[in-house]
Amino acid sequence: MVRLDNEAGSLVTLRFHQPYADADEADYLAALETLAALTEPFVLLTVFGGGPGLSQAGERAQALWFKRSRGAMQHKCRACAIVRPNASDDMAAVFRRLWSFPIHATPDEGEARRMLSRYMTMGNMGVARERG
Repeated sequence: MVRLDNEAGSLVTLRFHQPYADADEADYLAALETLAALTEPFVLLTVFGGGPGLSQAGERAQALWFKRSRGAMQHKCRACAIVRPNASDDMAAVFRRLWSFPIHATPDEGEARRMLSRYMTMGNMGVARERG
């Protein structure tokens, strides 16, 4: 299941976890496009369940999205927290090479939310979409 939600205070949450479905990869890539198209500043919480990885084509599409959306993300994303099993600072370091905003990786969603709360702004981007 892939779900992209807007929560209070400019928090955007991208979830990719069980129950997994055949359309998840396409839905995930579409959610990335939605993120890049947001017009207001936001903080990003990503929650990944550690399920199947992307296909080779999906990995390529994701890499192209990182490259294509870098400027938009730099401009609008204030911070990112990555929640996934076995998350580590080494994982966050990979993403810090892509973006200069604060990035934190942890297996604990509560810890991630506490980190992001320091960067939240008022406002509501009106994002609420579930896929899968």
